[in-house]
Amino acid sequence: MKIVVLTGAGISAESGVATFRDADGLWENHRIDDVATPEGFAADPELVQRFYDARRAALATVAPNPAHVALADLEKVLGEDLLLVTQNIDDLHERGGSRRVLHMHGQLLSALCVDCHRRSPWVGPLLGTAECPHCGYGVLRPDVVWFGEMPYFMDEIFEALTTCDLFVSIGTSGAVYPAAGFVQQARAFGARTLELNLEPSDGTHFFHEARHGRAGELVPAWVDELVHA
Repeated sequence: MKIVVLTGAGISAESGVATFRDADGLWENHRIDDVATPEGFAADPELVQRFYDARRAALATVAPNPAHVALADLEKVLGEDLLLVTQNIDDLHERGGSRRVLHMHGQLLSALCVDCHRRSPWVGPLLGTAECPHCGYGVLRPDVVWFGEMPYFMDEIFEALTTCDLFVSIGTSGAVYPAAGFVQQARAFGARTLELNLEPSDGTHFFHEARHGRAGELVPAWVDELVHA
């Protein structure tokens, strides 16, 4: 069985990672337009660098939860038949043991050169950093997909959605495209679909089955059920 799993903010929230956006349009007391758009970076790069430097440093204060670990356990069973796609920019899936992870919105532990567009692993602050280690002169920015930018790995993701037998969405709002459309893409090509979410998402009605509750409880139970079926 080929499975594509999509994870969103809900799975990391249970580890203490701040969710992307509050109802008032703020992200950790900052306007979204100021810290999550190319225009915001152009207008005040120091603000944006400080914001993501703080989020990068905060990764040391959180740890994978049982949902992350259960998905890694499933990968050990399925191998290449499991593809994990995440909207999250943290490294909790990797620390939980997953290896086949596509970060469609980028990663905090990576820096992107605005000139040569090459990526570099990055664990410390970017504010005040010297030039790009690849080209020697480019400015480094967070390797995070902002509003108005194209998510990463879309070709690989859509290819997987057209060939999978089961699509599972975990901890996502179902409101942000293109990820919100993955369930319809998978269904159109014959896959079964399952939602595991704290509460019904905006796209719950597109799924064949929906289970609602904490990811740390639902995901291990689903993995156990699947492995021992």
